[in-house]
Amino acid sequence: MTVTGREGSALPGLDVSVEQLTHAFGFGNIGFDFLQTIGGPDPEGADLVDGFGGGTPFDHDGLADAWLRLFNLAVLPFYWGRYEPRQSQPDRSRVLTTANWLGRHDVTVKGHPLVWHTSQPSWLLGRGLAEVEALLRAHIREVVSDFAGTIDLWDAINESVIMPAFANGENAITPLAAARGRLQMIRLAFEEARNANPSARLVINDFDLSPKYEHAIEEALDSGVGIDAIGLQTHMHQGYRGEDAILSVVDRFARFGIPLQMTETTLVSGHLMPTSVRDLNDYRIPNWPSTPEGEERQAREVESHYRSLFAHPAIESITYWGFTDAGSWLGAPVGFMRADGSMKPSYYTLEKLIHDEWWVPKTAIRTDEHGNLRLSACAGSYLVSSSVGFATFTIQPGSHVVNARIEGPRERGA
Repeated sequence: MTVTGREGSALPGLDVSVEQLTHAFGFGNIGFDFLQTIGGPDPEGADLVDGFGGGTPFDHDGLADAWLRLFNLAVLPFYWGRYEPRQSQPDRSRVLTTANWLGRHDVTVKGHPLVWHTSQPSWLLGRGLAEVEALLRAHIREVVSDFAGTIDLWDAINESVIMPAFANGENAITPLAAARGRLQMIRLAFEEARNANPSARLVINDFDLSPKYEHAIEEALDSGVGIDAIGLQTHMHQGYRGEDAILSVVDRFARFGIPLQMTETTLVSGHLMPTSVRDLNDYRIPNWPSTPEGEERQAREVESHYRSLFAHPAIESITYWGFTDAGSWLGAPVGFMRADGSMKPSYYTLEKLIHDEWWVPKTAIRTDEHGNLRLSACAGSYLVSSSVGFATFTIQPGSHVVNARIEGPRERGA
């Protein structure tokens, strides 16, 4: 990295301090719990549809600060049945208020999902395929355009592999997918979202990490669908799959040359769900407690999972699916915080990784005779301070820091 003056000349022998401002890597979690605290109560009828985790107001002192200490990416729910339980009465204002609050705290917001066969509004039932398709297209356009500039990152379609055939109860989207085909549903989601907000980054997301998903992606790309990122769900209620197994999946999907997002990650801090359960949704028990032994295991697995994925060049983000055990999906003890508001060991494990190992503290350093300095740092934004002024610079993922160039004498914040 070369430190230069306002006219572009190198500044040798200059004492500077360098400090990290942000991470380029996305450390994500669901932001569902912020909705009631920041935005207000759920709309009438929303409770008739599964919320898939979260939804418990952040009523513990310091909870929001604890969340913000770790995460710079929040997923907000756009399950159609909860977002618009009454036709033409979307939950726009409440979600927008929450998204804006997160944005003011330097959190990138992701919307999830635009198209899915689960959590559909009951008022879609009984309509013909053409009408359902028209309503779905209009829904995508409306949501993406309404939130453009506030939410520019979307799971455009969720679980498309199983969408045409999954019998999860009566809904209007599965029959549409069966009639139109998987590729057409993917195309519909991406094209409508892209037209509504050309600047949006659109993600295809799935739990089926088999070759079927690879084929769906290949088919979509070959047909001209612009996929900006590939989402790989990693709910591990039945046990951590291990570094080797996870990385083998990552390597298979990295061949597309498209950024990968590890979405919907969960690791249990209580007893594990029996491996005989084929659909995680089928395992619902009255009480699923977190245990001391389980919490220690979860902390070890969090460290292993995050270390291995953070080091992989194809991964741009990891989104954990639940901050607190209160209101967690399936009632599983997967959060970083117990239901009583106290933190588990996994919280401090991740905090140490992000802020001790993967964060550059304020560092004093002197440029050499050529105005250069060497800095070992993660991708992100940084501030350089000196007696002659301030400057910010950005390290892009995969870039060589030693060749970065910044201007020294600049007013801070300019």
